[in-house]
Amino acid sequence: MARSWTRLHEHLGAAPGHLDFDMVAKAAADRLAESDDLDWKEQLPQPPREGRWNELAKDVAAMANTRGGLIIFGVRDTTCELVGINPGEVNIEQYAQWVRNHVQPYLPDLTFTILTSADGATSVLVADVPASPMAPHLVYGTAARDKDQQAAVAPYRDRDHTAWMAEHQLERAYRDRFTRVADADTTLQQLVDHAQQTVTLHQREASAWFIAVARPERPLPRAAARMTHQSAGFVVAQARDRVAQESDVHLIPGALTSLEIVSNPRPGLRRWVLNTLSLRAGREAYAELHDDGTVVLAANLTWSSSRDLLRPDDLPFGLLVHQHTLDACCRDLCVLASQLARHLRLDSSLLFHATVTTGSQKAVPLIPVVLDHPGFTSVPDRARYPHTVQPVTASLLPAAEDEMLKESAQELFTDLTNQFGLDAQM
Repeated sequence: MARSWTRLHEHLGAAPGHLDFDMVAKAAADRLAESDDLDWKEQLPQPPREGRWNELAKDVAAMANTRGGLIIFGVRDTTCELVGINPGEVNIEQYAQWVRNHVQPYLPDLTFTILTSADGATSVLVADVPASPMAPHLVYGTAARDKDQQAAVAPYRDRDHTAWMAEHQLERAYRDRFTRVADADTTLQQLVDHAQQTVTLHQREASAWFIAVARPERPLPRAAARMTHQSAGFVVAQARDRVAQESDVHLIPGALTSLEIVSNPRPGLRRWVLNTLSLRAGREAYAELHDDGTVVLAANLTWSSSRDLLRPDDLPFGLLVHQHTLDACCRDLCVLASQLARHLRLDSSLLFHATVTTGSQKAVPLIPVVLDHPGFTSVPDRARYPHTVQPVTASLLPAAEDEMLKESAQELFTDLTNQFGLDAQM
């Protein structure tokens, strides 16, 4: 899935969206100069040659090591003349294989796309190289004098040409990679802490909460267009419709069902917020849709319309955690994050982080409650009553099919449920 914002979009003043042939033709006609994120190529990629670095692998790694960009084949680099390519000679699988063989770490988000004019007369090949969070990427090859000796270099884009990283640049690139990981963890924790503080300040009584964050591995840049009130509401409505297609949604309501009574998103800091925290009816739920593709979702797992069916004398001390609601919330998180990613045309994996917490300074046992039959709940025998639940993670491609989405939701639910001594499959 190609990115929705590129050098060509910026040059042409186009809104984020798919790149098409006309955009390439207009940029070439304007003689848009090559840059660190745009490389014109007259001919299609050539196969690796003994004793030389594979040029395609080198160019792809260079852009991934810088800030991403487009390599467009079928445009003469010296004059920007649109000469086109023969689509019949394009072998995308082979190009991808060359990159896999010669570039490490692996670049999963690289895409190759053939774009053709409306009259079918001219085509170009576009290699879309997103900026990689795993930079630096090394290009591997062998020297002609010693075929068994493999060497590696790290290319990067220096304005309109490719250069090789020196030792100090490599050291900084690796340090930046590790810093990005640390910063991502810090940002994630800040989002979780903010959501936890927000929901617990409004709670009417001690409760157990599902709190989760879904973040794109590579968020949209700040320059990308912000979501509107209308688009935020549309995303939530579409996510709710996807959930409603499941036959058991009415038996197992989650956070999205609770948020149905507040269809009016409110603006926040580069985000839109929906919540039922100030209302005095139904399950308390909270959601944030960020402009960069991040989703925050929280729901009260303790509240249940069937709570009175459990006799207090039969219950150990603690806070009830309804497993059927927890399952539904994991599903809602994945669906909402997937729907926002589709709307924003995100091109990177979604990373999920979910936990169950009380937000209280005092440790309180969490009591799992399962749904035996519709309307009948119980505390399973031999269940554990943990005081804390470790955060769990999962991932999902933004364009993944519903089956993969369900698998990610099930992975989150299973890892959370197992901490209560329960088998999520039973």
